[in-house]
Amino acid sequence: MNGASVLNIPPIVRNKAIAAGAEAWLDALPYVIGELEREWGFVVGEVFTGGTEALVAEATLSDGTGAVLKVMVERAGDHARNEIAVLRLADGQGCCRLLRCDESRGAMLIERLGRSLSELDLSLRQRHEIMVDTTSRLWRPAPGLGLPTGAEKGRWLIDYIGFLWADLDRPCSAAAVEHARACAQRRVAAHDDARAVLVHGDVHQWNVLEADDGFKLVDPDGLFAEAEYDLGIIMREDPVELIANDEPQARAHWLADRTGLDAVAIWEWGVIERVSTGLLCTKIDLQPVGAQMLAAADVIARSFSVFV
Repeated sequence: MNGASVLNIPPIVRNKAIAAGAEAWLDALPYVIGELEREWGFVVGEVFTGGTEALVAEATLSDGTGAVLKVMVERAGDHARNEIAVLRLADGQGCCRLLRCDESRGAMLIERLGRSLSELDLSLRQRHEIMVDTTSRLWRPAPGLGLPTGAEKGRWLIDYIGFLWADLDRPCSAAAVEHARACAQRRVAAHDDARAVLVHGDVHQWNVLEADDGFKLVDPDGLFAEAEYDLGIIMREDPVELIANDEPQARAHWLADRTGLDAVAIWEWGVIERVSTGLLCTKIDLQPVGAQMLAAADVIARSFSVFV
């Protein structure tokens, strides 16, 4: 493409960029992609519609190899640096392989994978088994990478939940917010560098894709935290199914039994992530999932706030 070409930027990505104050990033994106095409020797193709944090598109290398271009929304923090660090350390094990990167522009060229779990006709239990087995391949020591710790992420989430809840005029109950913040305080206190590992930070069915050797993860947030954090993401997902049988805690027990990890920590990260993600989805108009997560958070705060 050239600098004058028009990109079909997905509405969710555009909304996320505007919410982050990155209108200039949106304006410059066609020119940035044109520069990357020339420098890295690829041709950009169709833009994927499933992204929320970045512009993601097909790419074809000069030798015909298929790849994927990702250019992250410009926002405060080290999100691009963290993702690049995760992909480098993973080196294709559990996560997609990194081919080229430019931290300053938040750009990555990664291996092209197959369909996501969301596109496959699998039961909820089958999806959970695949997600657990795939993310556990990623967990490994990660000292000295400068990734945010679980304690730092927990403290950030406490503030973020409180701010966003007020900013959105309280779209869920105060009890759900206080439950999530109390869980976050306990996870902050529980953080232990000696036990922490590299975690993905956003393990859901759209981030687990078919690979030649099974499945791989894409779009890692990258944290140095207890492994239970990743399973907490699985807890937050499928909120309608979670509360449908009135036994939401059974999912945490199953995840703990499969991995040998702590069910309470899994449950508490799920509570935190369900509220924070529900609020974010509401902010960027990603519905109905935002409303579903917050509705589940209300039910859980009311009836299941004590883990058993």
